[in-house]
Amino acid sequence: MASYTVLAVAPNVWATFGAFMGGLVIVIALVWAVGMGIGVMRREPDRPTEAEQPHLPVTGAVHEISEMRELDELHPDDGERLMPYELHATGTRRSQDQHRRRWYPGSSGSFGGGGPGRT
Repeated sequence: MASYTVLAVAPNVWATFGAFMGGLVIVIALVWAVGMGIGVMRREPDRPTEAEQPHLPVTGAVHEISEMRELDELHPDDGERLMPYELHATGTRRSQDQHRRRWYPGSSGSFGGGGPGRT
């Protein structure tokens, strides 16, 4: 009778031992990863001092410029093809009309906004 009890308990012991060993492997891996991270941080250069930090120019902060842009015309009216060296780097140019376009009163203002749209 006692041998049946030992056999019944044995699988639980091995499962507990396996779970303990798995947890031990995970703990060892985490300790190794933290040690490796500390070593990497020690090899990194020092952080810059206050004197090495960037400062504003003497003229002050750089201000943002907002302007209306329009696309470069890829098919000119004279029928000649534009060559790549004739295009601007951005593909746009400053528009002659610098007035900002506004939404029309009563329009929804966005797709799916729920308004009646332009009427």
